[in-house]
Amino acid sequence: MQAGDFSYVIDTLFLLFSMTLIIFMVPGFAMLEAGIVRTKNVSAVLTVNTMIYAVASLVFLLVGYQLAFGSWENDSVSKWAAFLFQMAFVGKTVNIMSGGVSERTRIVPLMLFTVAMAAVIYPLAVNWTWGANMLKNTFLDISGMHDLAGSTVIHSTGAWALLAAILIIGPRKGRYANGKVRVIPASNIPLVTLGAMVLWIGWFGFNGGSVGSIASKESADTVALTIMNTNTAGLAGAIVAALIVYWQYRKFDITMILNGALGGLVAVTAGADLFDIYTPILVGLIGGALVVFAVPFFDKLRIDDPVGALSVHLVNGVWGTLAVGLFAEGVSFWAQFKGVLVIGIYAFVVSYLTIYAINKVLPFRAADDDQMEGMDMSECGLEAYPEFKRAF
Repeated sequence: MQAGDFSYVIDTLFLLFSMTLIIFMVPGFAMLEAGIVRTKNVSAVLTVNTMIYAVASLVFLLVGYQLAFGSWENDSVSKWAAFLFQMAFVGKTVNIMSGGVSERTRIVPLMLFTVAMAAVIYPLAVNWTWGANMLKNTFLDISGMHDLAGSTVIHSTGAWALLAAILIIGPRKGRYANGKVRVIPASNIPLVTLGAMVLWIGWFGFNGGSVGSIASKESADTVALTIMNTNTAGLAGAIVAALIVYWQYRKFDITMILNGALGGLVAVTAGADLFDIYTPILVGLIGGALVVFAVPFFDKLRIDDPVGALSVHLVNGVWGTLAVGLFAEGVSFWAQFKGVLVIGIYAFVVSYLTIYAINKVLPFRAADDDQMEGMDMSECGLEAYPEFKRAF
């Protein structure tokens, strides 16, 4: 076997393994959301997450990949492995959105938006940053932004779509009343914990695989450093969230601690390959703290986000991308800021218009009676816990 063939095989295997870890995040999102929502909505959440993976992946195969990268050809790894790795990312943009609009959103219109996201919205964001770059040499060229695995391209894109959806769909029935926020507790804390930890593990493929190669000593070191930095930021985010909520309430809130960890992971996703081993501690600490303070901030604005996805993915997608410009050598802060701005405006505006148009034909929001009964029965005809006495 020639040296070039060896690298080709090893890097192909590396991408396939990383892809598998990223796909493992599908049940991670599903379990986290199933644990957060009330029991009467669990089957609907699980159905949505399953369908997002199926629909987004197939649409990306048929349309989105070509738009993003311009060609299937790849000399360094199997082109099929390259596609599968990129395909693994697509559904995450809608997974981010689906959790934030759970307990009041109908499945069919959400799947129609999934088609739009996988076919056009997300592929164009990829095209401008990692792909064929149809904006090259224009004022809007953002190819200079360093975003290793998508703090902006994936996490912020999905979260901007979520913000647009919440503004159109509105809060869950009874969430805000008489100027007060009604607390709706998670139904299954063990599932929330399982889901978050599965996401954490999947992140090693998310960020590590985005290095692209592991077939040389230098690239192997970069992959290992990237995974180490990813884990470090998650640790720091969890710890600072625990400290802040204990300082605030003299209690440890496991849901906030887990979201703090996820916030740190999102934040380090843009620059895990460039940071030294200490910088991710700072990036993760700030990311975890931002989550703790952003959750009540969005509630004050009456933006109902059951899983805290805006606090985790939008706030820290922006923070993490800008942090690369602050802490990584040779990276322009202006390039990072410009990338955040261009993708943010594009993702929010196009998502808002798309959701608005779909909503005119097939309303996203379920009727109040359906929300009271639960989305399981109105959308699936199948309850996840039929023997439970439900609390409305």
